[in-house]
Amino acid sequence: MKVYRIEGRFLMGKIWQPFSKEVIGNDENEAKERLFSILGSRHRVKRRMIKVEAIREVRKEEIEDPVIKYLVER
Repeated sequence: MKVYRIEGRFLMGKIWQPFSKEVIGNDENEAKERLFSILGSRHRVKRRMIKVEAIREVRKEEIEDPVIKYLVER
């Protein structure tokens, strides 16, 4: 599994809220789908209200999220 950092914006009310999220996936498409699932469940945001601006693979040393770091290192 690879770790991806996804950056973008989502519409929360009338304001576009910026975000940066690290997710695990086999490829960029799977990571993007996981992001849509996470933001949709936590913030009740529809997929069309999420604008992904950048997706990049993150090395183990660059991971900031402690939960993701634990999952990768075990």
